[in-house]
Amino acid sequence: MLPVVRGAWGLTLVAVPGWLITKCGGEATRRSRGVARVLGARHLLQAVVEARGGRRPGGGRSVLGRSVDLSHAGTAVALAATDRRWRRVASLDAVIATGFAAAGRRSGPGR
Repeated sequence: MLPVVRGAWGLTLVAVPGWLITKCGGEATRRSRGVARVLGARHLLQAVVEARGGRRPGGGRSVLGRSVDLSHAGTAVALAATDRRWRRVASLDAVIATGFAAAGRRSGPGR
């Protein structure tokens, strides 16, 4: 189920980044839309990797996926702390990335 949710999130970031950024309180500039699309592509790729991993034993992919999500959350927190213009959007992004990491922990091997 997690790869489906992650894939939908990634597709939204790729397909309608300006709308999403605006709804979250940010400014939909060319640069911010580009960043959102790159992050969306990362989520799509991660969803494919997670889906292909299926229920195979071993937590290598799961641990790597959680590490990527937590790194993403950390950079979003840093942006929120240093740039007032992006504080709300970056904070929401950090919460979403942390949620994906937590969900990956719950659904991954070795729960």
